[in-house]
Amino acid sequence: MEIAHIRHIFISGIYAFIPFILILLQPALGSAIIVFFIWLGMVMVSGVSKKHLLLVFLVGLSAFVLLWGFVFKPYQKQRVENFINPSADVHGGGYNALQSQIAIGSGQLFGKGIGYGTQSHLKFLPEYQTDFIFAAFAEEWGFVGVLFMLFFFAVVIWRILYNGFIGSSNFEVLFGLGLAIFITSHLTINVGMNLGLLPVTGITLPFVSYGGSHLLTEFAGLGILMGMRRYSRATHRDNMKNEFFGPV
Repeated sequence: MEIAHIRHIFISGIYAFIPFILILLQPALGSAIIVFFIWLGMVMVSGVSKKHLLLVFLVGLSAFVLLWGFVFKPYQKQRVENFINPSADVHGGGYNALQSQIAIGSGQLFGKGIGYGTQSHLKFLPEYQTDFIFAAFAEEWGFVGVLFMLFFFAVVIWRILYNGFIGSSNFEVLFGLGLAIFITSHLTINVGMNLGLLPVTGITLPFVSYGGSHLLTEFAGLGILMGMRRYSRATHRDNMKNEFFGPV
């Protein structure tokens, strides 16, 4: 793919930087990070050389340092500090993460049953319909229920990648890849922050969290992918001409 050339990496980086900085200034750090992950994932699979990939990493690291010093809000820095040392303020900034872990642990193997989650229904767990819905789900459905949910996500992501990779153009391939990264990033960040493995952000759980905009985006992405799959010029990658995916 042409995106692997350093010139196209730079140009695509500018295109990604514009929505990244606008989203960051809202401020919505979690969503901005996902935009960066989508762009980075496309660059990595395009056949970029290790030298260029190292350059991207160094630029990203430098940008993070500048953002930390001049752009990040105090509460955003506090979330990172609470993640590093969650026990420092369990009644303040670290409260949400602590209650989330308590809810997940109390679900045990089979959960407490639908509607019987004490951490969520007794209001110990904040934002249990959006940010911490994974913890609420784990409390009521248990470890077995979580495994089924993660299996569902694995099937969805695999089907997205499959339908994207058999596309007849680079656009179809990259769109499928971008959508898969979009859903995977949301899933990883949301589950990670519920487990205390990542800082708390406002990232929702795809197809599960309450809300309108993220559900509209996710189902619109699936609809576009299904439309491209249906009206594609080819149904197998063997029929693709003059284009390739990644290094030969």
